Amino acid sequence: MYEGKWEKRWHPLRGEWVVYAAHRNQRPWTTASQTQTALVPVSYDPGCYLCPGNSRIHGLVNPNYAGVYVFDNDHPVVSLHAPELAPAELATGSSFYRRERALGLARVLCYDPRHDLTLAELSVAGICQVFYEFRSQVQALAALPMIKSVLIFENKGELCGVSNPHPHCQIYATDFDFALINKQVELAANYREQTGDNIFATILANELADGRRIVAENAGAVAFVPFFARYAYEVMIFPKKRHATFSSLTDWELEQLAEVYREVTARFDGLFGIKFPYVMTVQQAPVKGEPTEFHLYVHFQPPLRQPGLIKFLAGPEIGAGNFMADTMPEDTAADLRRVCIG
Repeated sequence: MYEGKWEKRWHPLRGEWVVYAAHRNQRPWTTASQTQTALVPVSYDPGCYLCPGNSRIHGLVNPNYAGVYVFDNDHPVVSLHAPELAPAELATGSSFYRRERALGLARVLCYDPRHDLTLAELSVAGICQVFYEFRSQVQALAALPMIKSVLIFENKGELCGVSNPHPHCQIYATDFDFALINKQVELAANYREQTGDNIFATILANELADGRRIVAENAGAVAFVPFFARYAYEVMIFPKKRHATFSSLTDWELEQLAEVYREVTARFDGLFGIKFPYVMTVQQAPVKGEPTEFHLYVHFQPPLRQPGLIKFLAGPEIGAGNFMADTMPEDTAADLRRVCIG
């Protein structure tokens, strides 16, 4: 009963083992079942901070925008206006502990004026407009001297801690490089030195050759549940041509990416018949001195592994740093492929 369901796999972009014990997925649960609050969808919510024409928390009023709308976050995690620190506050403990200003920019990007339309429910043309804005934002933020990295991400759904149900994502531009990106840059450089090949190209070649984990594909992009997935329905979308950041993607490549993105998110929603929660990130190289080895990709990490059942991070994940997965990537990719979409 355990054959093919109990093993560990090497994660080449994190440099760690992922343990799979899919035979445990049917173990009885008396806790941890979660449901999403059923909200009556409305196209406009007068109490929403993100809907057109509404006031935000500090009194600023949103314009009556008709498409994509971007503004500086009213509660930024990083900002060009972060408070200065006195020289005496910059280091403590004989300079062992350090602190600096939380410098950068934090922005909110609303996909559409409709309060009830997720990115999965927009047309491909609508998603393209979002992706064009991603490219513009990366280009503009990368031009700022202090910015080193740009992270685009969406926390979709209550289970992922979203603070406002109006469909939107966030952009963090920081004066430091994000740790996971640095790790991937380091692993890619090591792989090139050891093998002479690009680590991302090797992943793509293996996924395309195997085919069992492919979820969606067209001429310019491919989506798959990776061989080394940590979350049950984790999906990566790669443009087939390598780009270090969003800034260099062509219109055609963005359109191809949008087609695959829409198919993936439609399959997510159809899987359990809900607006599927996930954390989405655009994984891209640091914007200063872009490493040519990096191949940007869109990364979905959904918390659900069964209807109402969350993958909680617990002892091994939080306490020891290695994921214990209860599903096999080949099985979950097949689940997504079976979803009928229009």
